[in-house]
Amino acid sequence: MRRPPWTRRVTAIASLGDEKRRQLFQLVASSDTAVGRDDAADALGLPRSTASFHLDKLVQDGLLAVEFHKSAGRTGPGSGRPAKMYRPAANEVNASVPDRNYDLAGELLAVAIEHSTSTGEAVGDSLRMTSYRKGRELAAGAGSLTEFMAGEGYDPRPDGEGGLVLANCPFHRLSDGHPGVVCAMNGSFLRGAAAACGEPEDCVAPNSVQGQCCARIAGRGAPS
Repeated sequence: MRRPPWTRRVTAIASLGDEKRRQLFQLVASSDTAVGRDDAADALGLPRSTASFHLDKLVQDGLLAVEFHKSAGRTGPGSGRPAKMYRPAANEVNASVPDRNYDLAGELLAVAIEHSTSTGEAVGDSLRMTSYRKGRELAAGAGSLTEFMAGEGYDPRPDGEGGLVLANCPFHRLSDGHPGVVCAMNGSFLRGAAAACGEPEDCVAPNSVQGQCCARIAGRGAPS
């Protein structure tokens, strides 16, 4: 499953900068059961319309989810209709500036270690295989390799020679400390993505320019 776009994730985090919205999120997140609009409004001393607006904005931003329940003990008009209730969203939301993806790195490393432990295959070989497969999986159905890399935070930019430089490394901090491991993982991941997008795998070439990703996309006919 791919992450939501970076702008959406940043917007979701920024949404909690509003004090009322943050209080409502904390109220729902700390509750053992789903919370209704009336209960949320009463707990924070807010008008129901204000609580409803901010709760629905938190749903829109992917921080809360909605479910419907009939309210116990409620009587009068409309009492038979299920009430809109809020609970924390199942998926976490994280964002960094610049965009990083340490969750993906952690997943690739964990799967590779599990595979190595169960099969006896060298960890490095397991990591390259795991990364390649994940690249193919995530890029399946992408409009293009460029579009896929942009969505994953690589910030691809034309290099003036028919290829692309990747101005951002999603694994920057890890690659600084462990370049051999992380760059091999990254290269395999991108080769898998290239294959899924119908591009030759050898278009993924090394890049040694400081401040950029360790890989680049060579243009057709350009040396790799």
